[in-house]
Amino acid sequence: ADPELEAIRQRRMQELMARHGTGKQGNQQNPDQEGAQEDAKREADERRQMMLSQILSSQARERIARIALVKPEKARGVEDVILRAAQMGQIVEKVSEERLITLLEQINSQTTKQTKVTIQRRRGVDDD
Repeated sequence: ADPELEAIRQRRMQELMARHGTGKQGNQQNPDQEGAQEDAKREADERRQMMLSQILSSQARERIARIALVKPEKARGVEDVILRAAQMGQIVEKVSEERLITLLEQINSQTTKQTKVTIQRRRGVDDD
């Protein structure tokens, strides 16, 4: 549906065809396997991003991108939660920035780390 997305797919297919064509001439399986794994990982990431772009509004995507700059693991977790909810049919319309903020607050309240500070004073030999 999107011409830009179609252009990206065409480039990716050309890269894959070129890579597999040169990889078979070298007769080395380990680099081929690594290349195939990288390609699979890249393709899965592209599918993930495409799904997120369909689920999230542009403002929500920008907010997740800003979170990912500071805490990539947290952004990935939020994306996972959103994707799972969409797959289960809990998300029917695009997620707005406000809804994303409430989701982030819920996740923060569930995953808050309790820090405890313990002070141990040294007791000197002369203490009475």
